[in-house]
Amino acid sequence: MTSRYDVLFQPIKIGPVTAPNRFYQVPHCNGFGYRMPQGMAAMRGMKAEGGWGVVCTEETEIHHTTDLSPFFEGRIWGDEDISTWQLMTEAVHKHGALAGIELTYNGHDALNLYSRAAPFDLRSRGLIGGNGYEPGQSRAASKEDLKQIRKWHRNAAIRAKRAGFDIVYCYAAHNMTLAFHLMSKENDRADEYGGSLENRVRFFRELIEDTKDAVGDTCGVAVRFAVDQLLGAHGMQHDGEGREIVSMLAELPDLWDVNVSGWPNDSITSRFGKEGHQEKYISFVKGLTTKPVVGVGRYTSPDSMASAIERGIMDMIGAARPSIADPFLPNKIKENRQEDIRECIGCNICVTGDTRFVPIRCTQNPTMGEEWRRDWHPEMIASKKKEEEIMIVGAGPAGLEAARALGQRGYRVILTDSRREAGGRVILESALPNLTEWRRVVDWRLTQIQKMENIFFYPSSTMTAGDILESGEPNVIIATGSTWRRDGVGRNRSHPVPGTTNIFTPDDLMAGKLPAGKVLLYDDDHFYMGGVLAELLAANGCEVTLVTPAPMISYWTQFTLEQERVMKRLMDLNVTLLTHHVLASHTPKAATVTNTITSAESTLACDAVVMVTDRIPNDGLYHELQPALAAGTLKSLRLIGDAEAPNLIAQAVFAGHLAAREFDEVIDPDGTPFKVEQIKL
Repeated sequence: MTSRYDVLFQPIKIGPVTAPNRFYQVPHCNGFGYRMPQGMAAMRGMKAEGGWGVVCTEETEIHHTTDLSPFFEGRIWGDEDISTWQLMTEAVHKHGALAGIELTYNGHDALNLYSRAAPFDLRSRGLIGGNGYEPGQSRAASKEDLKQIRKWHRNAAIRAKRAGFDIVYCYAAHNMTLAFHLMSKENDRADEYGGSLENRVRFFRELIEDTKDAVGDTCGVAVRFAVDQLLGAHGMQHDGEGREIVSMLAELPDLWDVNVSGWPNDSITSRFGKEGHQEKYISFVKGLTTKPVVGVGRYTSPDSMASAIERGIMDMIGAARPSIADPFLPNKIKENRQEDIRECIGCNICVTGDTRFVPIRCTQNPTMGEEWRRDWHPEMIASKKKEEEIMIVGAGPAGLEAARALGQRGYRVILTDSRREAGGRVILESALPNLTEWRRVVDWRLTQIQKMENIFFYPSSTMTAGDILESGEPNVIIATGSTWRRDGVGRNRSHPVPGTTNIFTPDDLMAGKLPAGKVLLYDDDHFYMGGVLAELLAANGCEVTLVTPAPMISYWTQFTLEQERVMKRLMDLNVTLLTHHVLASHTPKAATVTNTITSAESTLACDAVVMVTDRIPNDGLYHELQPALAAGTLKSLRLIGDAEAPNLIAQAVFAGHLAAREFDEVIDPDGTPFKVEQIKL
């Protein structure tokens, strides 16, 4: 039987190798890097098992002079690194997919904190890797230095071939690599590697030619190139030099992997960019080359994927985040199970694995990053050991995931919630400005739950401890969420803020209770909530001042690559922004704030204060039921999600999944519940 999606499963030739289909997991960071090779390999192997035809590494350092610490990326400095990468290529090849490696030399974006070497760059200039404001400068690469870098790149390509890779990258994207900076308008060198565009492209052309010569007999040679920096005339543009560069090199590589720079533009969150947002920049490439073209755009819809190919935008669907949210996305399309696709919500929690130096995680997919250390599979879970029934109180992200996973195991599950609609905080937050796609966290779980006859959902059912005990359910999981504090207690205040003004919390605003007039929003939460609520208030006619003790607005959003966009949106809405200040007190018409550095006090006129500080876990039921557990009336009792410890939605989903996996298992409280990668001496 033919299907609209058959085009997605056609083999594609990439030089001397052939991809089994058009699903291409582009290189993406993951927080494992060289220090956790088994976790990295298992994660990549899972993508191949799920049907991705090509599975690539993260950026992989070719030499110690491009040491990307403090970030944990890949390394292929020497022959001793080959065995690490063989773990990945074997895991990928096991399922019939091709393995690709992204080789990188990053110039002034490589701090070399570990190697302590001077990084080579187009000229001596300030280092920007890490936080963007690092002390020290790069060393201007001479022509001999560039020859040496070409040699290192060639050697790394040969090692990659020995490690079993099928595709080897030449990388010039994301405003990071030396090759990209040499091509850019900032290159003011006076030798044959600067000046004219032909000269600026010379080094990248040489890298491609060297790589083709070294491994092109058995490996496809791919180019990753950012066609637009989104800087207008100040940077590379897709209808200017970006197009010219593609035209100059059109037939040289075996594959073009094209995107926009930098990383915050390429991996824009759903709050600021939608599916297919890069098409207008990359659509010209196919018209200039006969080689296959890979593009990205956080495609989650099979129809959008097929359309992108049919419209001639690209030959292969590139993905990082959609492959993280659902490693089995290709197989589900092939099996006509589109409703089972766990769609990416574009929150960029996956990115924080890299930016916070920890293994990758995902809001939608709680098994991401846990494939090796917990032996978790995104589609399979151990069946129940015996007949048991579990009551889950609370149908927010933690409760829904616990119910879904326990139902998948085969247990009988009673799920209750006091609200008419399931979803808890996710339903409320997804109604805030530009967070619509976050609702997918609820929608996917409800779709799965509705398929299971052993899960029974009772909305509009407020449960007391007496109700639970009267039901006779022997196993209880409490997932009742949390409540935003009204008193201002948070990271920077351990005591309530004194005052008499009208106080609102995020819970109030999400329930439709909005203040009017001049509003001071005090953000001691530092992620998305403060900025989103300031946007909501401004859009509803309030005169908003956002005050935060942090050194920047929505501080933690820098790790999800959206802090500058948050700032711009608030500035466009005329929100007054005040950093380094703590709310000290308030009256009906004013608030006093204190500078965290100078201790100087200021008075700000306001008619209301919105407190975005800590949350209080709704754990009362859990404590009320403790005596019943001690008496044996209950067989088990567990507290999960925000009711245990308020955190990210991703952590709530993880907590629900963990509870389902651990139910009826013997857990050693003194042991580490996952494998830890060790260095054998």
